[in-house]
Amino acid sequence: LCGDLQKQVPFPLSLLCLQVIKCKAAVMWEANKPFSIEEVEVAPPKAHEVRIKIVATGICRSDDHVITGGLVMPFPIILGHEAAGVVESVGQGVTSIKPGDKVIPLFVPQCGECNSCLNTKGNLCSKNDIGSGAGLMPDGTTRFTCKGKAIHHFIGTSTFTEYTVVHELAVAKIDSAAPLEKVCLIGCGFSTGYGAAVQTAKVEPGSTCAIFGLGGVGLSVVMGCKAAGASRIIAIDINSDKFAKAKELGATDCVNPKDFKKPVHEVLIEMTGHGVDYSFEVIGCTETMTAALACCQYNYGVSVIVGVPPAAQKITFDPMLLFTGRTWKGSVFGGWKSKDSVPKLVADYMKKKFVLEPLITHTLPFTKINEGFDLLRTGK
Repeated sequence: LCGDLQKQVPFPLSLLCLQVIKCKAAVMWEANKPFSIEEVEVAPPKAHEVRIKIVATGICRSDDHVITGGLVMPFPIILGHEAAGVVESVGQGVTSIKPGDKVIPLFVPQCGECNSCLNTKGNLCSKNDIGSGAGLMPDGTTRFTCKGKAIHHFIGTSTFTEYTVVHELAVAKIDSAAPLEKVCLIGCGFSTGYGAAVQTAKVEPGSTCAIFGLGGVGLSVVMGCKAAGASRIIAIDINSDKFAKAKELGATDCVNPKDFKKPVHEVLIEMTGHGVDYSFEVIGCTETMTAALACCQYNYGVSVIVGVPPAAQKITFDPMLLFTGRTWKGSVFGGWKSKDSVPKLVADYMKKKFVLEPLITHTLPFTKINEGFDLLRTGK
């Protein structure tokens, strides 16, 4: 019977067996409220989609920006975008990935066909859901339901759940030996910071760098600047407890703006004599964005915005800061072309070309996700 049936259907018979999965997820029903651990239904993957069992997921400030309204997304929603897992099933037409593969979901997909994907300078694929914030799969629907209600996706990934569904353009197959509880950081934090230095800014040997914000992404910028051969790496944060780890990872100087009565950009110009060659804003605050620009060398300094800008806020600055020659640019996912680069970054980690362990401060069971966000908000 199966043989006869297989002759009549144009896809593998196994696809007929895909079922809805019931599992736990951290649902955010509305802004400024705790996550609610709920039983959700996760629909089977449709054509060109992949259903993943999430093994480990990181907590990123960008997730918190949605909770506080700094990044506008529709509710209810399943957040999370920095993760690693194992493929549970695939939809029709998926050939590059199979059940059992270890993978990292990609909040910046790579279609290989749009202008950004085809240009060597670009990486922000037009199929991303960062700008639109629709909170849906590419076909305009969701794969999550809870208590009879549709639950939105978050930037094509939604990793605060035991199972998620992503488009095949938004998933990278990685080394089967990779430790998922560590390489999950390559899904966002590490790649974003490290790439901002080596890929977006292209920091040069002997240069001077300043990094505003020493969370996981900022520390990854520090590592990128060190790997690129920067001779002076100035780490800036209002939480001095973060300085020891910054120095461990390569910072040569640490500055707490609260220790000075003058603007921090003036402090940095005095420290260097002329301003830094490269600066990185890794907080997502308009004041520190302009300070990072102002602390650059006036003629050839480069300042990179890495932190997600807050919604509905504008920047006012003296255009002379740019007229004299400074470059101001942004970096999403460290400038990496995601599907191509993530497997290579995992391979580099496996070859011990960089470390991830210092970025992991706590490991908690999934049900304690609210405690994890408390640790994030208190700078721990």
